[in-house]
Amino acid sequence: MVTIANPIYDSVFKFLMEDMRVARTILSALLKKNIVHVDVRPHEYSNAQRDTLSMFRIDFGATVREDDGREHLILIELQKTWLETETLRFRQYLGVQYERKENINPDSKEGYAMPMVAVYILGHRVGNIEEPVLYVRPGAYNYNEQLVTRGLPDPFIDSLTHKSIIVQIPLLHGQINNRLDKVLSVFDQTHKDARSEHFLQIDDTLYEGDDEMQGVIRRLLMAASNAETRRDMNVEDEYYGLIEKRDTEIMLNAQKIAEQKVQIAEKNEQIAVQNEQIAVQNEQIAEQKRIIRSSVLALAQTGLDDESIARCLNIDVEQVRQMKENT
Repeated sequence: MVTIANPIYDSVFKFLMEDMRVARTILSALLKKNIVHVDVRPHEYSNAQRDTLSMFRIDFGATVREDDGREHLILIELQKTWLETETLRFRQYLGVQYERKENINPDSKEGYAMPMVAVYILGHRVGNIEEPVLYVRPGAYNYNEQLVTRGLPDPFIDSLTHKSIIVQIPLLHGQINNRLDKVLSVFDQTHKDARSEHFLQIDDTLYEGDDEMQGVIRRLLMAASNAETRRDMNVEDEYYGLIEKRDTEIMLNAQKIAEQKVQIAEKNEQIAVQNEQIAVQNEQIAEQKRIIRSSVLALAQTGLDDESIARCLNIDVEQVRQMKENT
């Protein structure tokens, strides 16, 4: 067993992907393509300005060699986060990439953009999806919902749509069935060191004879022994600890507000019931007054005096007089 730095940390992941040979190994496995060359695009979107999210971003230009020997350029937009993320952030980032003139394919006479693949490496699950890796591919269909294949791929279509690859790190559970499983095994959080989440304990014999994976392991071993990288991991822990504390407070406050809303709704319901009861009582009182008044007027027509009417109806003489005056 060897101890490597945990690449779920931004600082470690950045250190890992700065090695172009390692980046080519990881991206080739993710895309299931033979990437013969890869380089970082002129600008990098790292987490220099932190906000409510951990989101590491980096752009790659890659030369892909197809099975028929044809080579072409693609743009790979890689985004990594290990906190629950608003999808709007991802969409905004992609929108920026579609607008960049630097992403025009140099081999295109018409000025089409390079085909783009968006890769999301997530430290959390997406809903109830059980697959650790998802490949999302757009398709072209005619009016009758039939898949159109003739004439595709086409640079115009490829300029306006993109494929996506989503990796759910929590669903990596140590099983290695293919090349991608082997590459992603260095992200498997079930191998976390019992003493520190900064490190993973892995069985390096699984990578014997695999020069590319040995390169990945060596890079993570270097990160584990790099003082600056370890310091950055401590900073990330502190930062995310504050975020977790803040989110917990927000959650508790939201829970209190929800409880208060329920209590207010219950009180409002009680008040509504009471108002309804009062309204019924007022109607009953008004009906009783109408009956008594009718009785007073009927008895008065028989010639009875006010005192006699009051005794018959068991009310005050003054009430009798007021009812007679209001006739």
